Amino acid sequence: MSPDEVRLDEVRRVADAVLYEGYILYPYRASAQKNRSRWQFGVLMPPGYAAADPSETTVQQAECVIEHRGRPSVDVVLRFLQVQRRHFADAVPGDSVPASSAHDGPSGGPEPPPAWDEAVAREVTVHVTSEALLAAGTVARFTMPGGSDVESLSGGRVVRRRAHLAGTVSVRATPLPGPWQSARLTVRVTNESGDPWTAPGRTAPRGDTGPAGSTGPAGSTGTRADRTEALPFALVAAHMIITVSDGAFISMTDPPEWASPAVAGCENNGCWPVLAGPEGSRQVMLAAPIILPDHPEVARESPGELYDGTEIDEILTLRTLALSDAEKAEARATDPRAAALIDRVEAMDGAALGQLHGTIRAMSTLRPAPDDFPAAGDGLSGAGGQPVPWWDPGADASVSPATDSVLVSGQRIARGSRVRLRPGTRRADAQDMFLAGRAAVVEAVLLDVDDVAYLAVTLADDPAADLQVAHGRFLYFSPDEVEPEPEAGASDVGADRGAANDGALS
Repeated sequence: MSPDEVRLDEVRRVADAVLYEGYILYPYRASAQKNRSRWQFGVLMPPGYAAADPSETTVQQAECVIEHRGRPSVDVVLRFLQVQRRHFADAVPGDSVPASSAHDGPSGGPEPPPAWDEAVAREVTVHVTSEALLAAGTVARFTMPGGSDVESLSGGRVVRRRAHLAGTVSVRATPLPGPWQSARLTVRVTNESGDPWTAPGRTAPRGDTGPAGSTGPAGSTGTRADRTEALPFALVAAHMIITVSDGAFISMTDPPEWASPAVAGCENNGCWPVLAGPEGSRQVMLAAPIILPDHPEVARESPGELYDGTEIDEILTLRTLALSDAEKAEARATDPRAAALIDRVEAMDGAALGQLHGTIRAMSTLRPAPDDFPAAGDGLSGAGGQPVPWWDPGADASVSPATDSVLVSGQRIARGSRVRLRPGTRRADAQDMFLAGRAAVVEAVLLDVDDVAYLAVTLADDPAADLQVAHGRFLYFSPDEVEPEPEAGASDVGADRGAANDGALS
């Protein structure tokens, strides 16, 4: 397997998580209320439905910037789910029932699976040569044929139906002005599938009206369709993996200064492109309907998909294990992916569960190597001369919030100084309006990891100030957000407050 194939395999792992995000939510049963409103990410509806519902769209567009050497080519992989509608029908005389097809319900007897929307993963690949890319671009049409599958079960049949899908993928690059050889790449996906509402005698849908099956007979006029009826004609969880040859992508999140204007001019609709693959590589973009950072990864500790990315894996796994046998049986009958999830969770041992509890990716002291550390007692080492972690208050004896000071308007401001609060415009705290102009006492001068100074203060007229200090609860301001009070008034309140709380910051 080539390095490029290995790289794309890692990208596909992330893309699969996007593809099935929200596919089925805990508790993984068709009867659960939260599983009655599915397919929320990257949904490209058929034109007839999207025209009537402004909250839906038929188009997904990704724009980004590439730099190249004159002959870039692009490969686009469009990936999406096609909704497959499943229902249980009466048996037909002569049906044979395979022994493995019957499902045992909670009561121990065979039960038919519930009506449910499954999904079939689809891919469309488009290659654009350098000649076409920098000229008129390419428009590739695709279709996904409809059809049905029938599976015989005890007492009936499971019927799965798919609608016919059609669409286009257009790719073009527009050269950008300037001394750098670069272009704006535009990839646009359009759902052009027909639907029942565009047929003669049918009116377009007018938004959600209730559960599936609430419409009138096919072919009637004035029929209202809900979103559930339109989903079989939609491209669900649509996203793109875009690869460039003889060129490189520019990060849309953190572009270099020369490319910032071009990046700001890109228009992305329904997706956001990020650099994918190993850290530092720039040949692959993942344009997903979920905003991701550059070079996203699937956690190594994750044993498999849980389809509910807003939940913490450990909590979701423990909740799943706590389902009753009847609930697990219903989940298994709902969807094959839910069945596999239940089986995987039940098979996890203590070590696998322990991995979900948390991990430390890297740990460093931000100090010299141990051999170069000074002797114990100098403030940079712990017992026996061992390195002290950077988060330990004793890691750096040169930092002392109780005695450090800063200059404000030429005046030394330290613990005990009185200041007047002038919150800056860069702050976003609505409570600042109640603090502007108030007198305060500086309780500590603090430095962050970038050595930027902050003042920890309490209000001078706050009767609970001593209690706030004892609990370490302060208001924080930058030095340029305060005005020094006259020194004559600073010594009394400040010194008294400092003397009363000598141990609070030691």
